[in-house]
Amino acid sequence: MSTPNPDDQVANGSPGALDGRAVLVTGGSSGLGAAVARRVADAGATPVVLDRRRAEAPWQTIEVDLADAEATFEAVEEALRIDRPLAGVVTCAGIDHPAPFTELPFDRWEEVLRVNLLGTAAVARASLARLEADRGRLVTVASTLGHRTAGDASAYCASKWGVVGFSRALTEELKGRVSVTMLTPGGMNTAFFDGRTAQYKPGPDAGLCDPADVADTVVFALSRPPGCDIKELVVAGPTESSWP
Repeated sequence: MSTPNPDDQVANGSPGALDGRAVLVTGGSSGLGAAVARRVADAGATPVVLDRRRAEAPWQTIEVDLADAEATFEAVEEALRIDRPLAGVVTCAGIDHPAPFTELPFDRWEEVLRVNLLGTAAVARASLARLEADRGRLVTVASTLGHRTAGDASAYCASKWGVVGFSRALTEELKGRVSVTMLTPGGMNTAFFDGRTAQYKPGPDAGLCDPADVADTVVFALSRPPGCDIKELVVAGPTESSWP
């Protein structure tokens, strides 16, 4: 029996579409990023993680602070040395420092934009040529707070509104060349809210999503056949307060 050709599997949009391919995941050491890395591995792909700390998992992690654009370009270049076709890049890395605008030190306000928006753009820029050559897909991660606003979240809202605009502009620019999917998740049951004061934590009835369930939608988007693009996805719990 002959070995399946990964390119044929992608063309057919089969359940094995990611077999033998690689997926680059930012923020892949925790939260949604870790869930995406696990799910793409389950689907037969090899995850490569970019994060500030090493993933507690058997796949390669390249440690990098996405707030540093030059270091990010170098980290993506290192990641793309993997000897497998690139099925996708998923930009899960994200931070927040909730506080009133005039009370948050500006370097921390700026850090949120550097990681969430500029880090997303840097990873996309560094990987687009390889994505186009390998018929891979880019999945950007926005937020429900990229479509509406919330108090004491000016940096986070600015960064995620930026990701929404960036993703939609890139979708238009890359039509027919690289598929771009913008994922808009609602609140998820992750460590994202750890270390916050009570006023900035979800309440007991928030109904947060399991990040593994959100990650399943990323695998779905990555495994579509040519000619079928998932442009945007909103994934949130039934009682999500920030959507619509």
